[in-house]
Amino acid sequence: MGPADFSKQKNKLVSFFCGFLVFFFCFLVFLGFLAFSDLRIFGFLDSVHFRVLRIFGSSDSRIFGSLYSRIFGSSDLRIIGSSDLRPPAALLHSMASGVMESSSSSYCLQAGLRPFHAAVADWCRHRFDVAVDPDHEVQFLVGSQEGTAHLPLAVLDPGDAALHLDPCYPSHTGGLHLAGARTKALALSPENDWRPDLTTISPQLWEQLKLFVLGYPHNPSARVGDQEDLNRITAIAARHDVVIAHDNPYVDLALDGEPPSLLQASNWRERGIEFFSLSKGWCLGGFRLGFAVGAAPLIAALRRAKAVIDFNQSLALQQGAIQALQRFPDWPRQLHPTYRERRDRVVETLRARGWSVPCPEMAMYLWFPLPDAAHRRGWSDEDAARELLQRSGVALTPGSGFGGGGRQWLRMALVRPVNELVDAASRLADAMDD
Repeated sequence: MGPADFSKQKNKLVSFFCGFLVFFFCFLVFLGFLAFSDLRIFGFLDSVHFRVLRIFGSSDSRIFGSLYSRIFGSSDLRIIGSSDLRPPAALLHSMASGVMESSSSSYCLQAGLRPFHAAVADWCRHRFDVAVDPDHEVQFLVGSQEGTAHLPLAVLDPGDAALHLDPCYPSHTGGLHLAGARTKALALSPENDWRPDLTTISPQLWEQLKLFVLGYPHNPSARVGDQEDLNRITAIAARHDVVIAHDNPYVDLALDGEPPSLLQASNWRERGIEFFSLSKGWCLGGFRLGFAVGAAPLIAALRRAKAVIDFNQSLALQQGAIQALQRFPDWPRQLHPTYRERRDRVVETLRARGWSVPCPEMAMYLWFPLPDAAHRRGWSDEDAARELLQRSGVALTPGSGFGGGGRQWLRMALVRPVNELVDAASRLADAMDD
């Protein structure tokens, strides 16, 4: 290479390096602009967060909160999402010890541990006075949400008709969409106390249906539900050969009334399956521990679906789940006084400021319509959640994230100490008065 060629190569390298520096500088300027400008101009917040809400069905305000904290860097942001309550210390110690065992790093096939299934059967006898076959009527799940997401894949063909509540927990509809189902919505209303009105389901629709997904105590309305409703649904479903999938993660967190259970219906073994979770009652959300109890053919179908999707949960964590059910079966009920105080104090605070807030029957959530001031401003539930977050630092979940039946409603999670929740309620009211 001669001097001239070398000079040309050197100039190219210098030009490339300078171009890269200019590009990098422009990129930094763009990021800085996003960080400090009002991103609503670009519709950024709406298109990211609320599209996640609609498509992926996230109802967790942590997404909302973390997005805003990253954008605005607010140290005063009160994120209301994950529970602050702790599981039994002995349970955590058991899991920690199990992790140190060499077997804990092994795969676990789709059925899960047989001792866990036996523990579930014992718990069902203790909790519902019902005998359950641990080998054929129990299935371990990586959180109960796995059950509602995977069951449609196990029992539906694309184009099959399936019914869900509206509003409902988003994974109920997410699983149906994954399976290619023709979804039908059973509208709930506050006038009917968010109970299913079976008179609105025509005989023709019952004939078409293959699956009906529901759950009480109900998320998001925080209504406990009624056993007679569930009994009627299972009886009709049996006549029309419809699978009933009942999501029941809050079964032991009812503060008022006795929650329904599919296992209390006489014909649940015909076409029924019920999903339970250790996330809420035992404060083990991040450990992803749940299970299904149901008709043997449905358990077998769910197990076949899991065989091609996952290898279940860590053996050590399953051992922890066994401990939870055997040693601490009544732990969720010990949380009632804490949640009742939080509920009563927050409801009292918001009502004193003129907000119409129904008293929830279930722990963990408030579900209330938009305040009058929000209506006067022409806000939707998404508008209200965004504006209140910006003005108060408190994250609420827009009701529309749970379906069209949740529009113009908001959900607040009661998962922080009572003094923080009362302060959050006051901040919300102050922000709405501004």
